[in-house]
Amino acid sequence: MSRQALVIVDFQNDYLPDGRMPLEGIQEAIDQASTLLAATRLADIPVVHVRHEFAADDAPFFAPGTAGAAIIDALGPEPHERVFLKRHPNAFRDTGLHAFLGGEEIKSLLIIGAMSHVCIDATVRAAVDLGYDVTVAHDAVATRALTFGETTVPATHVHAAFMSALAFAYAHVARVQDLLRADK
Repeated sequence: MSRQALVIVDFQNDYLPDGRMPLEGIQEAIDQASTLLAATRLADIPVVHVRHEFAADDAPFFAPGTAGAAIIDALGPEPHERVFLKRHPNAFRDTGLHAFLGGEEIKSLLIIGAMSHVCIDATVRAAVDLGYDVTVAHDAVATRALTFGETTVPATHVHAAFMSALAFAYAHVARVQDLLRADK
């Protein structure tokens, strides 16, 4: 069995209800992520955190050095867990993530975080292109409604569309509880 890591992408304060880019279902995703994170740590599976910051101080969210760009306390890293800073949706682009995982001989990734339609999608697709076996815990992922032309797409539909696309050709997509049951 290949060595696995939990990769937590962009669970940051600006996505909370009082943040600059609140997501729908963020608290439910945090709750599921917390459950998965605790189980992962108990199983001594490596945990990697990825945090986004835009380069400009006047960024609409995740501005450098702001409280909004910080990782949500409930999912914060322990001292021995790696944190990677990214400036692009893909957590592998211009970061040391791929080199770190390779150095640790990790071949399988369990990915959670935000947002379904941007950073989770980009990171999962890049991970598969790099040769990783990927699982997404879809109930530990959050997003927001989107508008295209005159159509507003509800967050639940955005999430379902992206999770179904990833499940079609890129990743195993499952609920946290199902993943935890499978490990027993």
